[in-house]
Amino acid sequence: MKIHPSSIIEDGAILGDDVEVGPFCRVGHQVKLGNNVNLQSHVVITGNTIIGDNARIFPFASIGQEPQDLKFGGEETSLVIGNNCLIREGVTINTGTEGGGSKTTIGDNCVLLANSHVAHDCHLRNNIILSNNVMLAGHCHIDDNVICGGGSAVHQFSRIGRNSFLGGLAGIEGDVIPFGMMIGARANLVGLNVIGMKRSGIERASIKAANSAYKLIFAGDIPIRDVVKQLRETADDAMVIEILDFIDAAKDRQLCKPKPSNK
Repeated sequence: MKIHPSSIIEDGAILGDDVEVGPFCRVGHQVKLGNNVNLQSHVVITGNTIIGDNARIFPFASIGQEPQDLKFGGEETSLVIGNNCLIREGVTINTGTEGGGSKTTIGDNCVLLANSHVAHDCHLRNNIILSNNVMLAGHCHIDDNVICGGGSAVHQFSRIGRNSFLGGLAGIEGDVIPFGMMIGARANLVGLNVIGMKRSGIERASIKAANSAYKLIFAGDIPIRDVVKQLRETADDAMVIEILDFIDAAKDRQLCKPKPSNK
């Protein structure tokens, strides 16, 4: 381990092999850092926080602070971050709350760019990119391979399905279906994230089937639940079934939809 003499490692903190701590960092007594973690400088990690192997954390990141929730009463909550994560300047990540399961989680291979914020009780899966100034309110669930454009904001309790794309400055007020593409200040669904699907290795036939299902679900005047029920009778593609399951799943937010036409 290489620890700069200006940094404070509190008694009780557990540091893995080959950890490097630059100047003016503080690591709290409940913190556990995996192997090969690098804190560049002026990084604060506190609370009951676990960070996996190979994390790179840049200056002025504040990780594991208590949640920004007025109901929080100092109860024991936690934050768990997976392996190979990149956390850039000024990122803030809070622990959970008792009312939300007491835990915030971030998976493997995630990239959190400058000044992005992950609030209490959020659950991020793997291979997620939060661009600069992205804001996730409490209790958000972000699935694998999601890209959030710069300055986008996600309302509390929203679910963002896998391989979806949130455009820059998009305000997300509800759930986004898997592979959805959201564009606009108060964002509307504008189609599927076909480029992201191709990059993830999804077969052309599945992309075509998902596109056809998308048009049927959102293009007509028939209630979405009725269309979903009809599609289930014939759907045999895994991507289509995933979208149908997402829509049918229990949720706390309304479903994001395309902008109504001016017919």
